[in-house]
Formats: sequence, C-alpha cells, structure tokens
Amino acid sequence: MSAPGAAAGGRSGTAADWGGFEDNMQGGGSAVIDMENMDDTSGSSFEDMGEMHQRMKEEEEEEAAEGEAGAAEEEDGEFLGMKGLRGQLGRQVADQMWQVGKRQASRAFSLYANIDILRPYFDVEPVQVRTRLLESMIPVKMINFPQKIAGELYGPLMLVFTLVAILLHGMKTSDTIIREGTLMGTAIGTCFGYWLGVSSFIYFLAYLCNAQITMVQMLSLLGYGLFGHCITLFVTYNIHFHSLFYIFWLGVGGLSTLRMVAVLVSRTVGHTQRLILCGTLAALHMLFLLYLHFAYHKVVEGILDTLEGPNMPPFQRVARDIPVVSNAVLNTTAKAIALTL
Repeated sequence: MSAPGAAAGGRSGTAADWGGFEDNMQGGGSAVIDMENMDDTSGSSFEDMGEMHQRMKEEEEEEAAEGEAGAAEEEDGEFLGMKGLRGQLGRQVADQMWQVGKRQASRAFSLYANIDILRPYFDVEPVQVRTRLLESMIPVKMINFPQKIAGELYGPLMLVFTLVAILLHGMKTSDTIIREGTLMGTAIGTCFGYWLGVSSFIYFLAYLCNAQITMVQMLSLLGYGLFGHCITLFVTYNIHFHSLFYIFWLGVGGLSTLRMVAVLVSRTVGHTQRLILCGTLAALHMLFLLYLHFAYHKVVEGILDTLEGPNMPPFQRVARDIPVVSNAVLNTTAKAIALTL
C-alpha cells in the first residue's frame, strides 16, 4: 500500500509543480526557463545565420560587379581623354618653364643693370686717389703681416685710360705713319688687355701659391702699378734720350714694381711660392714697359702693313677735280654780266 501511495504522492507533486509553472506563465510574471525542457532539434538560429551569410555574400558579389563595371567605364573615359590630359599637362609645364625663365632673366637683367652693384668699387674721393698714387711709388718695409690693398677700381681705370692717351701722343710725336685716324682701338686693346690679362694670370698663380688676395684687389694693385709706366712714357716720349728712358725704367718703373712685389710677399707664405709669384709679376711688368717704349709702334706698323699693304699712302684729304673751262666762255660770261649791270 505504501508503494501506490508513494507513486500517487509523486504524481500529485509533479502535477503541483507544473501547475505552478503554468500559473506563472499565465500570470505574466518572471520565471526561470529550464533548458532541459527546450527542444534541441529546432536549429532555427543556425538556419537564420546561414541565410544572412548567403545574403551578404550575394550583396558583396553584386557590389564587386558594379565596381568593376564602374572601373571599366572610368578606364574607358581615361583612355579617351588621355590625349587631352597630356596636352593640358604639356601646356601647364611649358607655362611654368616660361614663367621661371622669365623671372630668372628679369632678375639677371636687374642685377647687371643696377648701378648700385658697381658703386662700392668707384665710390672714392679724389684725395684718396692722390694718396694711393703716391703710395704706389713707395715700397712697403713691413712684410711680416698682410699689407692693405684698396678694393676700388676708379684709380686703376683712370690710369689705364691715361696710358692709352700717352700711347696715342707718342705715336703722333714719333715718325710713325698713322693711317685711318689715331688707332685708338689698338691702344685701348693693348692697355686693357695687359691690365685684365695679367691680373687674371697673377690671380691664378696666387691661387696656386695660396696667396691671400682677391681678383678686385689684384686689379687695383696692378692698375695703380701702371702709374710708374705713365710717368716714364710721358717723359721719354717728349725727351728722346735712351739713357733717360733707362733711368726712368729702373727708377720709376722699378719702384712701382717693388711696391707690388712687397705687397704680394706680405700676403704669400713660403719662399718658393713668393719667388714664383713675385718673379713672374716683376718680369711681366718691367717687360711691358720696354715693349711700350721700343716695340709698340713698330708692331702696330707691321700689323698695318700686313693688313693694308706696304705701299698704302697716309690718310689725307684729296681735292675734288674741277672741270677745265675755256677762256672764251669766261670772257663772254663776264661781258654779259657787265652789260646787265
């Protein structure tokens, strides 16, 4: 009896439990869901995820196809408009290059056309020029430290033009046959060629010998060194004595040369370098004075004879030919004029 009663009691307890669960479900209250009562064979969530994945994959494929179509259309458009694009790029590059070149050309023109660039080299007082002319004839004694060199070109340029005028004066006072004017171009070419050419050559040697001098200083030093040449040639062109020329050549020309040599010695380190640099400058400077006195006129005559011929007469005025008129015509004309009066 006990077993059936127990079974009946168990069923009644189970029914009571389910009855409470149903009451809770119907009452809308909170309840705890027992996972053991869930159906494991439903699988609806996995099917939904598969459908969603398939749908997303199809959408991605459609977007990829649309993107490929758009890219193909863009490539076709780029291919069709490539020539026009290249033309535009070419024009833009050409315009840019033209503008850059124009700016550089205008900058260079304004640089060389600006007078203020040359102002420091010619901004000098006449008193300073006179002092430097006198100092160019006095050799310096102190060579242990670099001597100061004037960085101006007004004095040297005026000395070069003075030397040109002295050469022309010497050609006129000598027995040189002057053809076609005064040959100013030959004198200018000789003087400026020596000044610029020898200055450049000595500056190159100074660079090799490690001398502390600039190109402007070299031009100024050699230009003021021509002061002795101007004095010597001016005196000897008017007083024709060879002994007097040699005295001025050794005295006046030698002093100006010693001045330049002393300045270069003070700015050069090393006995060999000093000997090469100063010996070259002294030889060129003294030989140039000999050339101007003895050989310049003969060289000019030889050049003219070579270019124009040795029998070319000097340049002179020629009177125009007047036709010959008979005396009878002149007498008749004079009588007619007398009767008219």
